[in-house]
Amino acid sequence: MAGNVRVGTAGWSIPGQHAAAFPAGGSHLERYARVLPAVEINSSFYRPHRPSTYARWAASVPPSFRFAAKLPRAITHDRRLDGAAEPLARFLGEVESLGDRLGPLLIQLPPSLRYDAALVEGFLSLLRGRFDGLLACEPRHPSWFTDAAEARLASFRVARVAADPAVVPRAAAPGGWTGLSYRRLHGSPEMYRSAYGPGLIAATAREMEEEGGREAWCIFDNTALGEATGDALQLLGRIAG
Repeated sequence: MAGNVRVGTAGWSIPGQHAAAFPAGGSHLERYARVLPAVEINSSFYRPHRPSTYARWAASVPPSFRFAAKLPRAITHDRRLDGAAEPLARFLGEVESLGDRLGPLLIQLPPSLRYDAALVEGFLSLLRGRFDGLLACEPRHPSWFTDAAEARLASFRVARVAADPAVVPRAAAPGGWTGLSYRRLHGSPEMYRSAYGPGLIAATAREMEEEGGREAWCIFDNTALGEATGDALQLLGRIAG
């Protein structure tokens, strides 16, 4: 499988129904990272982690493995991107301990946050002044899915997440900066719970394989019943095969 294709789940728990697909021995993260090439850290949204924790995680995985890290809710939901310099600096100081295992930072926005050009300009200028790596943004208000918003994200090298379920049709395909594609599949028809069928898995594999040299991520977030792990293993198998 090409090194620029990343498949994983939101968190690295190993559900019992899929345990046989992972080698025995070691922590859950160590077992997970021997099979899947990437993971999304969602716990960073809810609470801070010590730099030593991030460093320990980085040391637990192979050199080719990558972590995506979700920005804290204090930035995206509480402050709604405004006046976020202090929590942003704290988060970046923590997550930098992942070193070269750090992949994209994920900016997931609340569904009520409308697109505001001045707000976006101010926040992304602040973030880009402190972080030069990969960025992915998952807006969830319909006002974000316009040519102007896409261009604004692209100007800061921010990929717009392709999400399922999609709030508008345009949200189903990657947007923004074209140097990265980032998919977040939350489960359908029941979010966080439903497994995806082979048709969606096959279509996603084709799309990711056709994206050329850019880094392509797909994270399954339908974790409530453990379906994310099975879907990630199926997608990885199709791409590798």
